[in-house]
Amino acid sequence: MPKTIRNPQQERSIDKKNRIINAGYELFSENGYYNTNTVQIAKRAGVSTGIVYGYFRDKKDILREVTSLYMEKVTKPILNLFDSLEAPFDTRDLVCKIVDLVISAHGENAGIHEALHSLTHTDPEISAQFIGLEDELTLKIADRLTRLNVLKEDAKEKVHFAMDVLQSFAHEYIYDHHEYIDYDIFKTLVTDCLVSLIDKK
Repeated sequence: MPKTIRNPQQERSIDKKNRIINAGYELFSENGYYNTNTVQIAKRAGVSTGIVYGYFRDKKDILREVTSLYMEKVTKPILNLFDSLEAPFDTRDLVCKIVDLVISAHGENAGIHEALHSLTHTDPEISAQFIGLEDELTLKIADRLTRLNVLKEDAKEKVHFAMDVLQSFAHEYIYDHHEYIDYDIFKTLVTDCLVSLIDKK
């Protein structure tokens, strides 16, 4: 018989579930997914292991929620920026804000970013979540820029290319740090590239 998982309704129960998710977020960030167990998560959340299994079937269930929380943290500021965008606007100012937001998101969530992205190579479900996120961002941003009459042709391709550039740059900026790279120059090159991409109708 399948195990019954509680769907919390009361504020106190919702708080417990969120503490478990946040504890998983922290521990997966610090130790990685495979080096973390539910006993550690329960202890960090300040609940019993039985409470954990009242809300989640297993550690993988917690991982799904942690992945969703991570995705919300890194995408919400960017989507909010595009939701508030009105034409006409300064393209360079927009791109500079986006670059800073992406760098900030990677820096503030570096541990969980590494933990989750390492799982995309071995876990089809986590990989699918990330691909779904890329699809959602591409389509929403492309639609917004098309509606604003900023991008008239190849909007989805341009947005997806821009996302790839930003992702690659953020990884370089936050994690790699080659000694021979001047990152201020690198940032300017990335900004110029994306400004040109948007301004080239």
